Amino acid sequence: MRVLGVDPGLTRCGVGVVDGAPGRPLRMVGVGVVRTPADAEIGQRLLLVEQGIEGWLDEHRPDLVAVERVFAQHNVRTVMGTAQASAVAMLCATRRGIPVTLHTPSEVKAAVTGSGRADKAQVTAMVQRLLRLDAPPKPADAADALALAICHIWRGGATGRIAAAVAKAAPAAAPGRAPARAPYSARAPRGAAR
Repeated sequence: MRVLGVDPGLTRCGVGVVDGAPGRPLRMVGVGVVRTPADAEIGQRLLLVEQGIEGWLDEHRPDLVAVERVFAQHNVRTVMGTAQASAVAMLCATRRGIPVTLHTPSEVKAAVTGSGRADKAQVTAMVQRLLRLDAPPKPADAADALALAICHIWRGGATGRIAAAVAKAAPAAAPGRAPARAPYSARAPRGAAR
């Protein structure tokens, strides 16, 4: 499976492509950052993010795109820009019929390091080790994008199978009744951007 990981951001949008399967060695295919000038108009910046993502999709033809789920932060401007860049990445993939999945930062950290509270240095070190790289990927946005791809390769298949089994096992809603709520694990965490 080939996964394009996207660590969304308006100034620096990390992108990383990893080939692999659970229980098999991982291979980095490409890593980089889509950059936009901070002083440009928002519409122009989003267009540049789109063009960058489209270029990565054209060049690497991933089977799936894994995007970091945006959480509310104290800085509203930052979270808005991150959410907008995230939406652009999801739109680019969906337009091509490429499945998109979202992973939380703690989910990615846990998948890559074993701890959902790992810091950036620990995540970067494990990405370097798992992909057998001579040097750590830089900047941190690029390392985070690779971590997202690794997370999905290792966890995404199982998560998808569990969600499908839950959906299949859920009884159909009776006429006049609201459909059953999604299982907690399928819902957005409290405080997450929706």
